[in-house]
This record gives sequence, C-alpha cells and structure tokens, in this order.
Amino acid sequence: MDRFAKHIKTIDSVADSAYAIIPSDGSDLPSATRSIYVGGAGNISVIMANDDAAVAFINVAAGSVLPIRVKQVLSTDTTATDLVALL
Repeated sequence: MDRFAKHIKTIDSVADSAYAIIPSDGSDLPSATRSIYVGGAGNISVIMANDDAAVAFINVAAGSVLPIRVKQVLSTDTTATDLVALL
C-alpha cells in the first residue's frame, strides 16, 4: 500500500523513482533529474535542464545528494562514480 500515492508531487517532494547515470558527451539522460546521488567522490560535469552550457561541480563528496535538475551528465571531466538520478 502506498499511503502517498494520491499526494500531489512537487519539486520539493521526495524522489519516487531512480535510475543509474552513465555519463555521456553525446546523449541526454532519459529524463531530467530532480537531484543526483553521488556514490563515489569526484567531479561532475553537467548540462543543466534549462541551459546548454556545461558547468562542473568540483570535489563532490561520496554520499552527497545534489539538488540539481540536469539533462546531461558529461563523461568529459566527470570523475565521480556510482551516480544515480533521483526523480
């Protein structure tokens, strides 16, 4: 039973779906993220959901959740591992 199934989902709601991120310089993610879980520390180079310019998040700690909406995680300059898109 899902007690929250009928609740309205907003950007501030908790994630209810996820998928593993495979960084790519040529492909957008299947769906823009709500946030990204970082399993292994490092840098993450992304293109935000409403932008076309790459931006890098440097020295992101393992176990962090970045509350960022992105459409692409670039393989170039991304050294963080075990990335999970939260939706």
